[in-house]
Parts: sequence; structure tokens; C-alpha cells
Amino acid sequence: MSTGRAGHTARFRVRPDSETAHRLPSRTFLRTVDGVSIDAAHNPGSSVYDSGRTSAGHLKDLVFVVAHGFTGDLERPHVRRISGVLAGHGAVVTFSFRGHGASGGRSTVGDREVHDLAAAVRWARELGHSRVVTVGFSMGGSVVLRHAAQHPEGTEPDAVVAVSAPARWYYRGTAPMRRLHWLVTRPAGRLVGRYGLRTRIHHRDWDPVPLSPVESVPLIAPTPLLIVHGDRDGYFPVDHPRMLANAAPGHAELWLEPGMGHAEHASDDALMARIGAWAVSRAG
Repeated sequence: MSTGRAGHTARFRVRPDSETAHRLPSRTFLRTVDGVSIDAAHNPGSSVYDSGRTSAGHLKDLVFVVAHGFTGDLERPHVRRISGVLAGHGAVVTFSFRGHGASGGRSTVGDREVHDLAAAVRWARELGHSRVVTVGFSMGGSVVLRHAAQHPEGTEPDAVVAVSAPARWYYRGTAPMRRLHWLVTRPAGRLVGRYGLRTRIHHRDWDPVPLSPVESVPLIAPTPLLIVHGDRDGYFPVDHPRMLANAAPGHAELWLEPGMGHAEHASDDALMARIGAWAVSRAG
């Protein structure tokens, strides 16, 4: 057990080497403020990154905390690929949201997941990283926006990146989102989520309804914010990122990517390298 910043306590169990062989370094279980066990891993990143401006020592203080999308987890190949690219620009902390992978609890599809991200950011600070960039995809994108707006003490990010994030809740304007709502709201759908997608979904509705992503964006300033979205996103059309960017004129930076689909699977290595370079220049 170790004591976090501002008097908070983060509890974690480090797995023995035999369990962590061939996995990301520093595998850990974190404990959230509401008592959920969160599976997390720390990758120290590459020792050499030549940007022409940034020294290796400067890089060591920067860490990306990656918030995956719904039904993902830190072991999924697409999450590991994202982590691998970002590791060329700094250290990386990945974790599995509640109800996903080896983490405990059940998914609340973007509500209490803010506590999971806060625990991961606090752990990154405890590891000695002075600059933290939160990078979220889809559901994780909404979580990084809400987390940055709330400014949980001791877990404030130094820059925020939201990829393929929704602007508003309860959106059902596309076929994939109608299927997702069936998955989350119906008992049969939650069974499919549990046994077909390895995602345990909470049966209760939100009460109260959390602050929406678009309501969160104005509260993030002056922290640098990057919104990334594909013009061929099958889940959330381009009015979502534009709504997010318009909520903080002059503060949020919007990248509308031609031909890009949705979230991690559509975020190629070149895009992730650009995001990494943006974070190096903007965080702190």
C-alpha cells in the first residue's frame, strides 16, 4: 500500500514475476474510491525519442494514461497496439475499466468509470511522472472529458485527448448505437455482453444522470484539450466532435480525420504518433 497525493491512499497488489512474464511491466491492481479493484499496468516507454527538441530525461516525466472503449481491456490487441505507439513518446499506464477484463465490479458505461481513471492517474503520479496526459477512446473519451472537468484532487491531467467521443448521452441515431443500447438496457443484451464480449454491465439506470461530455468541455480550460474524430465514424457522426469543440471556442483543438472510422481500431499508428507528438508539446 502506498499513500497518494493530497492524502489519498491507493491500494494495489503487485503480481509476482511468474504472472507478469511476457506482459506489460509493473502489473498492478488499484483500488478506487468506491472500492472497486482495477487491473492496471505501467510501461516505462522507450529510452530514446528524438524529436529534435525533447531530451530523454524530459520524456521520463511524461505519462499517457489510456482509457479504452466499451468492451475493451488492457489485454486487447488494439489497446496494446495503441500503448505501444504512445510508448515511443513517454511512459504509458493502461488499465481495464470496471466490469472489463480482470477488473472487478460492473460497467456503468461511462459514469463511475471516472473513479477508475482517477485511480490510474493517481498511480501514475506515485510512479514519479509529473506530467500526465489522459487519452480516451469512445466511452473512454467521454470519461477523460468528465474526469478533467471534475478536477479530482491529486489527479488533475496536464493535457486531455478524446478520440471518437460522444457529445451527449442517450444517442441512438445510428444502428451501432441502437444495438449498444439494447446490449446495455436489456437482460438478454447484458448476457451477450457478459459471455460474448467479456463485459459485465450494471443493470441499474444512472441516478443521477452524470454531467454530459459537452457540458464538461468548458470546465476543462485552461488544460490543453484535443478532440479527434473520424468523418466515417459509424457510431457518432461529425456533429458530435463539432459540438464538443464549439463548447470551448479557442481552447479545444479539433482534428477531423478523413476516412477514419471509430475509436482504437480506426486509430492507425500514424495518427497515434501525431497525438503523442501533440501531447509532448502541450502537456505542462
